[in-house]
Amino acid sequence: MRVTPCQAALAATITLNLLLFYCAWRGPASPAPPCRPPRGVPGVTVLLRDFEDFENDVAATARSFAALPVPVLVTAEAAPYPPVPLPPGVAFLPLRPVADQPPPLAHPELHVRTRHVALVPDGTRAVPGLLERMRDALEDGDARLVAAPVGSAPLRCLELRVEPREWTARYGAGAPGRCGAVEGPAVLLLRTRDLFALPFPLAHPAPAAIFIQAALRRWGLRVVPAAFPAARRPPLSPHARWKAENLAETRRRRLMRDLGVKREVLADGREQWYGCGKETPRCFGTVHAQTPQYLLAGRWTPPCCLRALRETARHVMATLEAAGVRYWLEGGSLLGAVRLGDIIPWDYDVDLGIYREDVKKCRWLAAVAARGEAVEDAEGFLWEKAAEGEFYRVHYSRSNRLHVDLWPFYPRGGVMTKETWLGHPQDVEFPEHFLIPRVPVPFAGFTAMAPNDARAFLELKFGPGAIENPEYPNPAVKRL
Repeated sequence: MRVTPCQAALAATITLNLLLFYCAWRGPASPAPPCRPPRGVPGVTVLLRDFEDFENDVAATARSFAALPVPVLVTAEAAPYPPVPLPPGVAFLPLRPVADQPPPLAHPELHVRTRHVALVPDGTRAVPGLLERMRDALEDGDARLVAAPVGSAPLRCLELRVEPREWTARYGAGAPGRCGAVEGPAVLLLRTRDLFALPFPLAHPAPAAIFIQAALRRWGLRVVPAAFPAARRPPLSPHARWKAENLAETRRRRLMRDLGVKREVLADGREQWYGCGKETPRCFGTVHAQTPQYLLAGRWTPPCCLRALRETARHVMATLEAAGVRYWLEGGSLLGAVRLGDIIPWDYDVDLGIYREDVKKCRWLAAVAARGEAVEDAEGFLWEKAAEGEFYRVHYSRSNRLHVDLWPFYPRGGVMTKETWLGHPQDVEFPEHFLIPRVPVPFAGFTAMAPNDARAFLELKFGPGAIENPEYPNPAVKRL
């Protein structure tokens, strides 16, 4: 087909207009990105992550490592204030996204081009060749993480075992040279792809975050003896020390929440707790179909909740005994006592039976029965009548509703019965002879009262083999 000059001019005009429209739609051109080496090049990038705004050595630490020379990145949620004068070539990357900035600024992994990365504590001084020696130690063995001390004190090697089902991290003495975590300031080196494959690669505090996530993946950690010097810095002022300690506590609690750790058992046997307490709500919401949310997530009752249940059970039973109220362990609580001498690890309450005629003997139960309102006792436990029927409930506190249920039974023709039945399989009548006499059993760190033939009582409630065949409360929803 022959194209006339008029047709050619029209086509050119249309093409030019389309180009102008496209340029207007794209907006002004962005500045060209700086030249970067391709991803995965040999070398080590230094990341400065753990430092405080109010008092730090970031500029000098960055200058020391940039002089090697190696790439140095300073990362924090937002730019330090007061501002830190970073040396030429050292970049700052905010971790918190900013609405009017391009997304890559919130993704430091896009700026790390080397195969290895080192997390360097604030106040560390570079040693020529030491990062390369750490890298060689990593590549020559089966470890996925290498640590080197900062300062003159050697690192303490720790074993670390993380138990997700129990929400617990346990530390112990580690074997020399290979460990799960280290105690003391350290430079940590690992492959870049490993660091940024972690769900929380740059969480605060960085060493604890890396150690726990590495332990969950069974990564080995190797310690090299050569040390990086530590800068000589004046001691923190009392106010700065107070700020630093509070920030460290806040960050560690946030980290443990994100990692799903509610208890740390330290190497010396002490425990650190990060879950619910007397002044907080419990760690899980309303239970549906007798199956708490944590069971669906493959976990058991958080240890802080078990601790609160033990405290509440001990308090309630001591109060009932002092008042002369006849009580006994019921249902799953009796199962736990017979199997373990404790609460079942996935249980979320404690069940007690009581004689209905004894309710008036306990001042708190009598007050609740007479007034119909919840009553808080002198130790902060909340006694109330349950909304679901004719029974009572004692909560750990007004805020934390972990509780012990008290079921009032009464004899009728030699059979113990009650007014409220919730349809649970174990919710059945039973002969009174199981309670004449009641017998003591170990439970949750103290002695509780129980039916005199626990096996027969439990098999009446749950069926044959109930003790030897543990199962979740509602196997139709979740099986053990």
